[in-house]
Amino acid sequence: MKWRLREGGDAAAHLPQSSHWTSTLSPFAGDRNLALSSSGYAGRRDGEAAGVVKHTEGKGYTNPRASAQVAHGRKADLVIGHYHCPHIHDGAAADADYFLGRLGADLRPGDVLALDWEWYGQNGVSNAEADTFKDQWLARVRQKAPGHRIITYADRSNWLTVDQNSNVGDGLWIADYVTAGKPRIKAKWLFHQFSSTPVDQDVANFADPAALRAWANPAAPAPKPTPAYEPFPGASWFTIGRKSPIVAAMHDRLVAVGCNRYKSSANKDVIGSGDVASYEAWQRKCGYSGAAASWPPGPTTWAKLHVPNV
Repeated sequence: MKWRLREGGDAAAHLPQSSHWTSTLSPFAGDRNLALSSSGYAGRRDGEAAGVVKHTEGKGYTNPRASAQVAHGRKADLVIGHYHCPHIHDGAAADADYFLGRLGADLRPGDVLALDWEWYGQNGVSNAEADTFKDQWLARVRQKAPGHRIITYADRSNWLTVDQNSNVGDGLWIADYVTAGKPRIKAKWLFHQFSSTPVDQDVANFADPAALRAWANPAAPAPKPTPAYEPFPGASWFTIGRKSPIVAAMHDRLVAVGCNRYKSSANKDVIGSGDVASYEAWQRKCGYSGAAASWPPGPTTWAKLHVPNV
């Protein structure tokens, strides 16, 4: 399947109020790649799964439309990411603190934090300084915002020639303008920016939006699995005349286990005398006798009957 994610930057601040993202990603060819797209509308397109918003740059710029962009993404039920563009000479701690300090209420559990590891136009920055900045920024954000996934965006050139230790936090977002999902690197990657035409376009290694959401929020409790069998509803639930699909499922199971004492299968979703006789036969088959084998059902024999969950 093909999935998308929007990438919104401060350039979107100059778009009309209804367009909080930069442009639209066309479908692409790929296998098991979740697409990261930039979308020029205030809503959710088919296949989109997440949105990444530029929040800050250095320690002096905050995107004025960031909160509006985040709100639109949440309204569309997207996984939300926030990214920061560094000024290397500001220092990693100062930049990280500025970024986190400007997120405010826009940051929620399950949001992803990203470093846009680029420093073009910043004079006098050595490769060693840039690499050290990356490591320190990631460590600072990890310390200040525990529980959030932190990723690093890098173009192929910086990744191959500047990075010295493959430290990207929780995942690499690699820019390499080739076939979607096939960046020319050996390192593992989560996201691949494969084009800038007409806007930045990306894909990612997630099977579906649910997989991305689960990765983004590992602290979230796992959904409780639906039990295969109907839980015991309590002895008082079994009153004559009660109508329920559970009763019909019980009827079918009593017939299946050889305890059919029904005179008719009509209205099998309503508790009647046939249910009483058939269930008491089941209780005797389970080894009970006398009062212990009388109606209503008990939790032990109910569990053994394996009434399917309805």
